[in-house]
Amino acid sequence: MKEKDITQKVLEDNNDIFADIVNVLLFDGDSEVEENELVNTTVHSQYKAEDGKVHEQERDIAKYWKRGGTDIVLYGIENQTKVEKRMPARISGYEGASYRGQCDKKTIVPVITMVLYYGTDRKWTAPKNLKSLIKVPDNLDKYVNDTKANVFEIAWLTDEQIAKFTSDFKIVADFFAEKRLGRYNPKEHPEAICHVEAVLNLLRVFTNDKTYVKIEKTVAERVKAGEVITMCTFAEEMTNKGIEIGEAQGIRIGEARGIAREKISVARNLLDLLTDDVIAEKVGLELATVKELREETK
Repeated sequence: MKEKDITQKVLEDNNDIFADIVNVLLFDGDSEVEENELVNTTVHSQYKAEDGKVHEQERDIAKYWKRGGTDIVLYGIENQTKVEKRMPARISGYEGASYRGQCDKKTIVPVITMVLYYGTDRKWTAPKNLKSLIKVPDNLDKYVNDTKANVFEIAWLTDEQIAKFTSDFKIVADFFAEKRLGRYNPKEHPEAICHVEAVLNLLRVFTNDKTYVKIEKTVAERVKAGEVITMCTFAEEMTNKGIEIGEAQGIRIGEARGIAREKISVARNLLDLLTDDVIAEKVGLELATVKELREETK
């Protein structure tokens, strides 16, 4: 879980990615926030718990949106791969600390937290506001402050929403949305990847496919050579590396059994990345065989 969180933060912390996320999810695709207007701020704050001890809490990412030297909004991103029941309480702590940190400033700006939920098995089912978590006597409800969790379910974004992304986050959103539907085909995503290493690592962690590690060097060499890298590049390198690994293990290409065994091994590595028909075409297996492999993994 920790590694997933790290790869998400590494990618999203790039100002072009962060601005794109804000513009699409909060401004419906309008280019309100420019990447050069974003400035990182501290993600750490402290609080004293009921046990009397001082604890530290850490946001995933926090950036000030500045224009003309003036702070406009403090944006925060929290990443979730699983549904978190008490997310509104956590956000209340983060935002409270951010407001407290602004008390000595001339102007206090709004704090907005976006929760990016990357789950693909189920939608967000937990409460999205603080009052849903606590029992408030009716006659006191108007005195209790509420905190909202702005949850965005990445795998459930519509095609129209995803099309509005202009950064590498479009590639990521496409991957999660189509992975949920079991129809991902890299040929349909020719967009050039800007942050190649960050995208590669994120996909490696979320698919748990170790082949991504093995293609890092060759992909880096292609980047250095000035080649445009796309999802098709990843798929091509993974297929090539899978066959290479098979040969290194002593599977001779001239042996029919060895060929079939290695093709099946390569196909298994690609199940989380490609659709059945694409795997069959790239690896050279019957479509029915690939479908049987997918059924075995369920």
